[in-house]
Amino acid sequence: MSFIACIALFSCSTSPDLADKYKPRGRKVEVVQKGDSFKLMRNGKPYFIKGAAGYEYYDRLSAYGGNSVRVWHTDNAQQVLDSAQKHGLTVTLGLWMAREREGFNYYDKDLVAAQREELKKVVLKYKDHPALLMWGIGNELYAEGSNVKVWDAVNGIAAMIHEVDPDHPTTTTVMNVPHKVVNLIVKRAPALDILSVNSFGAMHNLPQELTKTDWKGPYIISEFGARGYWESYYTWWMAPIEQTSSEKAEFARQRYEQSVLADTNRCLGSYVFMWGNKQETTPTWFSLINEQGEETALVQEMRQLWGDSTLRNKAPYIAYLKLNNKFAFDQIYLKPDKTFEGAAFAFDPDQDSLQVQWEVLPEAEQLDGNADKQAKPKPVSEVLVNQEGVKVWLRTPKQEGAYRLYIYLRDGQNNLTTANIPFYVTNQPLK
Repeated sequence: MSFIACIALFSCSTSPDLADKYKPRGRKVEVVQKGDSFKLMRNGKPYFIKGAAGYEYYDRLSAYGGNSVRVWHTDNAQQVLDSAQKHGLTVTLGLWMAREREGFNYYDKDLVAAQREELKKVVLKYKDHPALLMWGIGNELYAEGSNVKVWDAVNGIAAMIHEVDPDHPTTTTVMNVPHKVVNLIVKRAPALDILSVNSFGAMHNLPQELTKTDWKGPYIISEFGARGYWESYYTWWMAPIEQTSSEKAEFARQRYEQSVLADTNRCLGSYVFMWGNKQETTPTWFSLINEQGEETALVQEMRQLWGDSTLRNKAPYIAYLKLNNKFAFDQIYLKPDKTFEGAAFAFDPDQDSLQVQWEVLPEAEQLDGNADKQAKPKPVSEVLVNQEGVKVWLRTPKQEGAYRLYIYLRDGQNNLTTANIPFYVTNQPLK
């Protein structure tokens, strides 16, 4: 990363290597160290990242008090940078690195060198764009395997960037704080300036976990939001149980306060995930703004955390969702082609009248084990028998398998609240 692991004779905070690394040099964007604290400086002024990860709704991000976006690759980079500049935002621009599982071999020096040269062309193309904030080299690369050579490649790219673009810092991303991986990065990629951490459920103690590693420099929380499906409670048929959008808003706000706001010395800011919508396990899991542009409660929370104190209409609140008088934790097995009642407890803080929509989707398939590449399932037709407010009568599908019942609440003010409950249709006798 940005320095070599600490030697026993020196404290990390006074290491000459570390102090020199973050010495002010008058760059357009740089990290400056003062004592034990680090600040991101842009054009000579402190710049704390109030950001969101995604490719849409940059006008809203700017209007709501945000100042930066993070993207994972340079596809449509010119459009992303131009849109960000138009709305007064900066961009952490991702440089996508080849994946080992796709056949790339990081022990092959020729392949590594060719990749670095290709990325050099990209850096030269976009380095002078006024919206550029920093370069993100790869994303959770260690998840592809245990090949330590990947960090040598990351270091080579970071060093190349410092040579051709000394005006912008470099970072790479890990998931949570894997101590051994972070220590490997410190040892093998000293050219990196900043550590980026994607963290969701485990974000509450992120600053404390970092102190247990050799990384003593600054960091960014590059993705956070709802509890991840990989860290959620599961049903017996391995369906992760999703928080309601009301729960997600409170959950993410608490973790933002526990990490981003709590570590004023080393944390340079954060990017909420995801500013827009995507299918990942479900179509609602990480989607802060749906396909119609309706906003969930977490968007409102981020507005307040970013400093917008304007009183605004609040999203509906949903406390729970039940099916056949059971919660998701009760393991809901239902007979096919039978009718069951679903019900939610919900209200609107502003006493707006609520529009209620229900639908049933089959559980999304993960053919290669990667939920990031799913297609949104098509709704199951002709299964909703009747609806009365926040109650619904569902006639289960004839085909056995895993499904979810979804509820969407709208208040007519562009606010959206979502919840779903997994269930399994089977003819098998239950114990």
